[in-house]
Amino acid sequence: MSADALRVVVIGARGRLGAYACQLLRATAGFELVAELGREHELSSVLPECSAEVGLDVTEAGLGFEHGRHLLNAAIRPVIGTSGVSHEEALQLDGLARARRLGGLVVPNFSLGMVCLQRAAEDFARCFPDVEIVELHRAGKKDAPSGTARHTAERLQAMRGANRGAVPIHSVRLPGLHSHQEVLFGGQGETLSLRHDQWGPQAFGPGILAALRYVAEAIGVAYGLEAALD
Repeated sequence: MSADALRVVVIGARGRLGAYACQLLRATAGFELVAELGREHELSSVLPECSAEVGLDVTEAGLGFEHGRHLLNAAIRPVIGTSGVSHEEALQLDGLARARRLGGLVVPNFSLGMVCLQRAAEDFARCFPDVEIVELHRAGKKDAPSGTARHTAERLQAMRGANRGAVPIHSVRLPGLHSHQEVLFGGQGETLSLRHDQWGPQAFGPGILAALRYVAEAIGVAYGLEAALD
């Protein structure tokens, strides 16, 4: 392993995305996977001893903020891919990171295709302010609506203005689905739709690597994968 390889710890390494991330890091030059952590590990004691520079958290929805604090307290830069981190919590993590001269990133979705969809949706919302979101996921997904759908709705709401009310989100959980999102715009005599379909964790690979490289040099905690791409 190269002496200048970025040392990464993965939290949630037994899960679907965590297992893929570990495989990806082992196969990618410039990264060293120094620890694979699961539910059995006490983060406050394990993280300071693992020699990681960057931590990737891909655990259960609602744990990202707490795990982000554990990482920063261990002087490890967090990439939080776990759903449920609010903008207010991201701001708290940002303050903690800046006090330690560290960087971090909260990522609702690592897919480059989803970044493109959200950017296009913001552009379309200038012409079609009436919009709704349908998100469809596998039957076992616990959070509804998904973090990605909430993030998309927040971005569209900023374009529409607060006086129009919240962007509706419709959640579907069925066997046979994986991860899908459609943004539907309505106008006089016409409709316009944007759809993204993801069939496996491989779609997240380029975004994961970009996020890890970004936080290695960043100061403060940003929100959204675009910070790592722009």
